Amino acid sequence: AAVRAAHEAGAAWGRLPAKERSVRLRRWYELMMENKEELARIITAESGKPLKEAQGEIMYSASFLEWFAEEARRIYGDVIPVSSKNRRTLVLKQPVGVTAVITPWNFPSAMITRKVGAALAAGCTVVVKPAEDTPLSALALGELANQAEIPAGVCNIVPCSRQQAAAVGEVLCTDPLVSKISFTGSTATGKILLKYAAGTVKRVSMELGGHAPFIVFDSANVDRAVAGALASKYRNSGQTCVCANRFLVQKGIHDEFVEKFAKAIEKELHVGNGFDAKTTQGPLINEKAVEKVEKHVKDAVSQGASIVTGGKRHSLGKNFFEPTLLSNVTTKMLCTQEETFGPLAPVIKFETEAEAVTIANAANVGLAGYFYSQDPAQIWRVAEQLEVGMVGVNEGVISSVECPFGGVKESGLGREGSKYGIDEYLEIKYVCLGGL
Repeated sequence: AAVRAAHEAGAAWGRLPAKERSVRLRRWYELMMENKEELARIITAESGKPLKEAQGEIMYSASFLEWFAEEARRIYGDVIPVSSKNRRTLVLKQPVGVTAVITPWNFPSAMITRKVGAALAAGCTVVVKPAEDTPLSALALGELANQAEIPAGVCNIVPCSRQQAAAVGEVLCTDPLVSKISFTGSTATGKILLKYAAGTVKRVSMELGGHAPFIVFDSANVDRAVAGALASKYRNSGQTCVCANRFLVQKGIHDEFVEKFAKAIEKELHVGNGFDAKTTQGPLINEKAVEKVEKHVKDAVSQGASIVTGGKRHSLGKNFFEPTLLSNVTTKMLCTQEETFGPLAPVIKFETEAEAVTIANAANVGLAGYFYSQDPAQIWRVAEQLEVGMVGVNEGVISSVECPFGGVKESGLGREGSKYGIDEYLEIKYVCLGGL
């Protein structure tokens, strides 16, 4: 029913002048800013994310509506010169159509606006299936969309239970009225949705799993590297697709980095209730997530890794885990072979630049990668060689509305945000005018 509603609303929304779509999106952005505190509290209540982080997410989330409100008026075509005197050739860009948007729980607001803002700016209509863990953030955005006078049927929110998630996802990805799928989540689920999309050859955007390397070279400013590592690894308790998952530290500064990193973790990170002002680390999303962190720690220790700090569940409750740092880690351990998605930082010692790049690129995914170096030649070499879609050089937090977000290899297809993000929701139509 939601897909039909989106389909029926599509023609009118797509024909609206770009400025009118822009005005509605801009109003939606303004309403988010007016309600930012309440929206942030919903995120914290649903996911346990520390309130300060939730407030930051709402600002980030709203910025995509602001950005794409502006981009709606910049969907340009082309006039192409041809050799024939009696012809003129044009390129038009038109909305793809109904878009199915499937989003995760770790950024329950931003993952919606990053997709929906671009889709609506392009003239598409959407059906959003939010994560079953965080439906209320999505419904709150839907309520504000109504208040912004985005027409009925243009933006549809369809929450569902965990038991129904697979069935709802299948319907959204196989319905012939849906023209495009935009998904953020695990690589395994993304592959299933790609198979569904193949049946009707739908356009797809996929932002899938990561396994980000964080390389610290001997030439790095160690203090800055520690600050960047802390920000990259432990944001949202390590539950982000771009958080550092493997720390590769060159032997010359390895011991100094590990010592300073451990002190920073113990001094600056505070586990607690997300509504407590001093909390920097909330609970993990569910007990299954905690069990995965425990499994990775146990496996690493059994193979010779050392626990520098943390290493176990926190006394606050079953979904809390201590921020953990491991040393003496090897590439044979689970924590360096798959994404942990929790507050675990494993450190591998390496000797040469080539060795670090080889280890970093050994993964079958490539979303984000980070490295610290003050050698200009090394910065160019490594930035170009890392097989990822986004590189942070001497910077641990790199997401920005103005810049393209996405990965290579099994980390996905397409880009979100930036001037490139709206292209994912547009078809190119070539028009040849003859007999002139």
